[in-house]
Amino acid sequence: MPIIVRLDVLLAKRKVKSKDLAAHIGITEANLSLLKSGKVKGVRFATLAAICEYLECQPGDILEYHEDL
Repeated sequence: MPIIVRLDVLLAKRKVKSKDLAAHIGITEANLSLLKSGKVKGVRFATLAAICEYLECQPGDILEYHEDL
C-alpha cells in the first residue's frame, strides 16, 4: 500500500507512550497498535484530529504517500 503510517516514529520523537495516546483519544491500545502498523483500512478524521491535537502535529507528519510502493 502506498500510504505509510509514521505514528510510531512521531511517538518516539515526542517521547509519548502508546497507552497514554490511546487513553487520551479514546481508542483501545489494540486499535492504536493496528493503526501504527498500517494494518487498518481507514481512520476517522475525528481520530486523526485527536492524535494531531495531542501530539501537536499535522496529518502529514503521521501519514506519508509513496507512489512506488
